[in-house]
Amino acid sequence: MIDKSVKAGHIALQYRDKKDAETFFCRVLGLNKEKEFTLPASLGNSIFGIDKDVKIIVYSNEDIRFEIFFTEEKSHTIYDHICLALKNKQELINSCKEHGIEVKNIKNGEKTILFIKDFNGYLYEIKEMSKNKEMDKK
Repeated sequence: MIDKSVKAGHIALQYRDKKDAETFFCRVLGLNKEKEFTLPASLGNSIFGIDKDVKIIVYSNEDIRFEIFFTEEKSHTIYDHICLALKNKQELINSCKEHGIEVKNIKNGEKTILFIKDFNGYLYEIKEMSKNKEMDKK
């Protein structure tokens, strides 16, 4: 039987501006800059079919890890989004406002769903952790 305990290894996103990434991942989300490296063109071509060297910066904490690929090309996303669970949504909302990050409260019947959009246009659905640290699954 296959082990069904799945955890995210990392989330890889494409960004154009290092300053925007630093602001969003470090100042807004409170992650640490773990490391910076270059993915060689030969390996990038083998994995993604892109024959260019690309700079990558890893931002993380003990629960989540983002690999940010820096390129000049714009990423085109439609339904893509990332859901993050936090202990205190209001702290994140305040930090977003302080750094110019778009905050969207969307009504869905009786509930309000919180989304934020980073400098590169990626959407993040924000949920608050319950006392037992599990995400609200609705």
